[in-house]
Amino acid sequence: MAGLDNALAGATRWIDTHLLVDRVRIRASATGEPVLNPATGQLTYPESPVLYEGRGAVLPASTTASRTVTPEQAQPWPQQHRSPYTLLTPLDAPVPPEGALVTVVEAHSPVSAALIGRTWLAADPGLAGTVDVVRRTPLDQNRAAAAGDAP
Repeated sequence: MAGLDNALAGATRWIDTHLLVDRVRIRASATGEPVLNPATGQLTYPESPVLYEGRGAVLPASTTASRTVTPEQAQPWPQQHRSPYTLLTPLDAPVPPEGALVTVVEAHSPVSAALIGRTWLAADPGLAGTVDVVRRTPLDQNRAAAAGDAP
């Protein structure tokens, strides 16, 4: 539908210019066995291939995080809380597969600099629709990496 595509072109240009202002990296999920790093004594996974590095944005999926404050009595451990985010990339960027590792490698502002190095896991493949102006991928913050473990 050429008319609809022309109508959405302005929105796509605005999003590309004003919203996709950070640099993100998407890697395939880690495969293979972990290897001992003799310098740190930690097990590390081999680097996985980069699927995309370019313009993007990472945003909280909502203004409230999904958190469980008290564990359920039937469970022997406290439930882990989730921090859902959304990755925005241009429509011509590849669709991140489920389990892909997303990292912010460059932030447009000092306020966003705290996101550099933080990692997220793609909760599902990139969302698609018949009318899109930006690719959206649901993310979960990678708690294991934040604690210093392998993804």
